[in-house]
Amino acid sequence: MLSAKSVFQEILDNDESFRLFCSIAARGESQGGWENGRIAALVPRGERALAPKIARHGADEDKHGRIFDALMRKRGLTPVPVPPETDYTTLLEREGIGLAHDKLSRDEPLTGRDIIVYLAHSRVTEQRAADQMEMLRKWFGGHPEVGRAVRMISADEANHLAYTHEELLRLAAAGHGRLIQRTLRACALAEIRVHRDVSLAVMAHMGRILGWSRARSQVLAAGIHALYAYERLGGWRRMVALRTPERRNALGGPATPAAPAPEVA
Repeated sequence: MLSAKSVFQEILDNDESFRLFCSIAARGESQGGWENGRIAALVPRGERALAPKIARHGADEDKHGRIFDALMRKRGLTPVPVPPETDYTTLLEREGIGLAHDKLSRDEPLTGRDIIVYLAHSRVTEQRAADQMEMLRKWFGGHPEVGRAVRMISADEANHLAYTHEELLRLAAAGHGRLIQRTLRACALAEIRVHRDVSLAVMAHMGRILGWSRARSQVLAAGIHALYAYERLGGWRRMVALRTPERRNALGGPATPAAPAPEVA
């Protein structure tokens, strides 16, 4: 039976599709690590207390990139170039979501508004990441090869999501509520379009590697379009709602180091 779990199992079982999946994931995580590192270095004076948490966020993302690289090495695989149409983080930047790389590349302090833009972008994208990793944790958390990596990354993404809720609620209480809601809405509507387009591109590449029939590819594409339709009609609202997280100060401590490559499963 065709299901999201069976599709991912098929990707996991084939070296070439697994290598592409891990390469795409590693690039996105590494880019997120760089972005958070730069933001931590440029935090405005009034928000300096956030800098260690942002740095921790970046360290986690870097760690995730190394984990995906380690999973490839365990199979004797090397990364492949990431097709531009599958590059989620770059495509979001082109949509004007988050802080532009040219801004982050300059040694100029960010503004309070920039921090709100950063946190809103993180709130939306971490919702996607947390949802996806929770799904993979349920399906493959006990898998002998990828289980430990999935559990570790899932826990980190849940922490990142909790952190964005807490910080945005703090800023909303300080009088920035309307700006936060406008920014969250714009981020969410752009993210669901980019997620749809990237999902279609990834599935097209996987279909070619795995030799999927045209009918199978069309069914999967229809499922991606159906998810987008649901999110466009109102599902996006889950990405903008703010609530006090169960875990407070989720990024208040040091990052958990990645296990050595042989231990990553």
